[in-house]
Amino acid sequence: MTTLEARFDAACSLAKTFVIRPPDSQLLEIYSLYKQATIGDVDKSGKMNDPIAKAKWEAWNKKKGMSKEDAKKKYVSIIEEMAKAQK
Repeated sequence: MTTLEARFDAACSLAKTFVIRPPDSQLLEIYSLYKQATIGDVDKSGKMNDPIAKAKWEAWNKKKGMSKEDAKKKYVSIIEEMAKAQK
């Protein structure tokens, strides 16, 4: 496991421990980065009749073309910053 993989896994675990709920915009950002980091580009259209699913799809679709590695780095960075605010 690479150092980035270990940091990403640690960040994923850390995110589950947050007690202060981030704003929706930040949740969409970390959701989209997680999906891009683990799956890659979104490969199907969003459910346009469900506003939550649509927002998630749109956020993830904005990451199209970003490498999994770059998505992991950005995810880790955001989660580490959020962890500081949780203290």
